[in-house]
Amino acid sequence: MEAAVSLPVLILLILVALSFDFINGLHDAANSIATVVSTRVLSPQRAVLWAAFFNFIAFLFFGDQVAKTIGTGVIQSGLVDSYLVFGALMGAIAWNLITWWLGLPSSSSHALIGGLVGAAITKMWSTDAVIWRGLNKIASAIVLSPLIGYVLAMILMVAVSWLFRRTAPELADRRSRRLQLVSAALYSLGHGGNDAQKVMGVITMLLYSQGYLNGDFHVPIWVVLACQAAMGLGTMTGGWRIVKTMGSRITDLRPVQGFCAETGGAITLFAATSLGIPVSTTHTITGAIVGVGSILRGASAVRWGVAVNIVIAWIITIPASALLAAGFYEVARLLW
Repeated sequence: MEAAVSLPVLILLILVALSFDFINGLHDAANSIATVVSTRVLSPQRAVLWAAFFNFIAFLFFGDQVAKTIGTGVIQSGLVDSYLVFGALMGAIAWNLITWWLGLPSSSSHALIGGLVGAAITKMWSTDAVIWRGLNKIASAIVLSPLIGYVLAMILMVAVSWLFRRTAPELADRRSRRLQLVSAALYSLGHGGNDAQKVMGVITMLLYSQGYLNGDFHVPIWVVLACQAAMGLGTMTGGWRIVKTMGSRITDLRPVQGFCAETGGAITLFAATSLGIPVSTTHTITGAIVGVGSILRGASAVRWGVAVNIVIAWIITIPASALLAAGFYEVARLLW
């Protein structure tokens, strides 16, 4: 392990990590607000404030299980140093910005995981740098989280349609709009609870590698608050390019469908976070949106060309961010 870096370098690395968290919030704002904006329940400005608030307070409802998975279950902890952390974060940030510019809702979570894997393998020049059991667990979640979101959203859509079967369409629409405020809040809680913890894990393992923390893996409260705040501020800026893709290009949504999609996604995120599984909020909400879009109007209601492009972005996220992280790791070796 490298000698401890200077305090200014450590602070710089923490700021880079918080920058990733901010960009994560910006990039993933669409996950929390796309349905509530596309159904016109809230204006974009009010929607991002609503989502940002619940993103921030998520730490009150969840522990640090996901942070522990990122900090101890992806790469060998003995490899962690300032170069690796810089490379991993910059690789993930670069990929997030590329996909944000292209309007592709790729996974910030898996970009970070890809960055850690790419930087660790580059340092060790061996795949033994990776904890494959932990990575396989995360890879399984890549497949399962959108499927679970899809199934739960479909079940909710059937249940809600049955409950509203004798309700006038205008009244059902009005009630669904109120319910969607609740579902958007729940989804934002799930997003803040799962995604912010990933950066908490990176900052915490950096602090351990530099000797600032000892004993069992735990996340200091100042790290928790800083990460939640950075994500909330990022969400407030809004990722409008991706909002358009998520909210209207996959399928056309009504308030009742938006409620079912967000609620199905929120249940998935709550369960994954409680189990310490770092899932993709993007994967989850996309699966849920496809589920509600297809159940009432059939598969033709879903614009499968857009969905396929999103899936392609998912598939290449980890290898692409890993390659970028490898390059940034080598740059870091030259910088200090």
